Amino acid sequence: MSEALIHAMQQPATYPHPVDQVVMRETHISWVFLAGDFAYKIKKPVNFGFLDYSTLEARQHFCQLEMQLNQRLAAELYLDVLPISGEMSTPLLGDASAPFEYALKMRRFDDEQLLNALHQRGELREEHLIQLADQIAEFHLQQQPATPPEDLGTPAAIWAPVAQNFEQIRALLQDDSALKQLELLEAWSKDTFARFEDLMIERRAAGKVCACHGDLHLGNTTLWQGQVLAFDCIEFNDAFRWCDVISDLAFLLMDLEDRGLQGMAQITLNHYLEQTGDYQGLQLLCFYKVYRALVRAKVGLFRLAQPGLDDEDKASILRQYRSYTDLAESYTDFHPPYLMITHGFSGSGKSTLTTNVVRELGGIRIRSDVERKRLFGLKPQQKSHAELADGIYTAEATAQTYQRLTELADLALRACYPVTLDATNLKKAQRQQLLAVAENLGLPSLIISLKADEATLRRRLKKRLDEGEKVAEADLKVLELQLQTHEPLEGEELTCSVTVDTDAPAASQTLVKLIRDHLHLGEAAQQH
Repeated sequence: MSEALIHAMQQPATYPHPVDQVVMRETHISWVFLAGDFAYKIKKPVNFGFLDYSTLEARQHFCQLEMQLNQRLAAELYLDVLPISGEMSTPLLGDASAPFEYALKMRRFDDEQLLNALHQRGELREEHLIQLADQIAEFHLQQQPATPPEDLGTPAAIWAPVAQNFEQIRALLQDDSALKQLELLEAWSKDTFARFEDLMIERRAAGKVCACHGDLHLGNTTLWQGQVLAFDCIEFNDAFRWCDVISDLAFLLMDLEDRGLQGMAQITLNHYLEQTGDYQGLQLLCFYKVYRALVRAKVGLFRLAQPGLDDEDKASILRQYRSYTDLAESYTDFHPPYLMITHGFSGSGKSTLTTNVVRELGGIRIRSDVERKRLFGLKPQQKSHAELADGIYTAEATAQTYQRLTELADLALRACYPVTLDATNLKKAQRQQLLAVAENLGLPSLIISLKADEATLRRRLKKRLDEGEKVAEADLKVLELQLQTHEPLEGEELTCSVTVDTDAPAASQTLVKLIRDHLHLGEAAQQH
């Protein structure tokens, strides 16, 4: 690439719009020129094997592909691919007469609004991650069902980069304890892959292997005009982009947990699952999180080959490497799962308090309101417009809903995730049906009984309806029927339950403490 072009692209006069100053940023594969309200990316003429920009035709192709792919998630940011003609020293942007280079034109955004920057300043909020989970869930659903290229998404294609990680990392390590840890991670990965190879085949056939983002982490997400956007997806290598949707999500969850944001990771995971219903993917989630953590560990370790590093630089790189491998190892730890079911009238605070349970203790929350709608082809926030005991609320529909809760609880528990079933469970038969899932697996269970007086219940339901609550649809008529027909806890149910007054101060914290004490959970038991 001509130095004259790089110099010219740093001159404000090169651009056909107001520019006071141009800031250049360089990576190993591109130059980015920040000019006024826009950014222009030029790809370097390099060939790294997994990435080949060595010809003008290739650079044009990958500029166009990068724009096309990223417009799926961030159309506001990716604008055009511009030919560059004229002379190297006086380039003409957008002139197609005799192109000697191409630039991807993007809308410039404030680096301070990147989610990793928000986190560093202590400004990252759960609402940001819920927005992102919504966007990624909808994106993944839009890509499905997909038919991947013949050689992508197969078990062999999944295992190849996993095995390569171990080979490349092993060649760079000398410390015996690090090598031993790597050996354990490799053995766990081999065993897990062998156990779930058939599931990988099944999910590929079901369209769960899609053209995903491929590089989903906080550094590739930004707050733009109040909306979280994911950008900079992988365009240069089909194998890195075509992956199981749960592997795409795993990168984001691993990145959050690496930053110590376990609670946010749990909220993100649960919100994603509510939107997609892909609870099956839980069986593969830890496998992919280990893989993603080791990719990051390996990339950091490659920096040891850089010239000019002093002992402190090398020690810092190794500390970062060990941080990622320790995180990967934590995903291989076994914590016995458990089942919790809620018991309480509509308006008793089930969803609010179980959100905090997930935040503090981890695990998977499965909501009857969401799964009932899913059974009838509705999204979680779609209104059913059904009357009491009609439509999706008939006795038959309720029985189907509880059967679905039973199946999902069994699936998540077998994947070794604690489960909280958020449902009214006002009938003894419903409670017994759900508790039997844990009993059949030899796992502990607990009833979370949430209490509030009738006036509070009515006030909450009225407020919920006035504010336009979209997931839960219970109204005062539903509450009246529940009050008349519910079956209180009795006998053995009372001994395997905890009760919380949801109107009391610090009810959420009280509930978490009661659960910890009853199930003998330590602080380290939060499920990754």
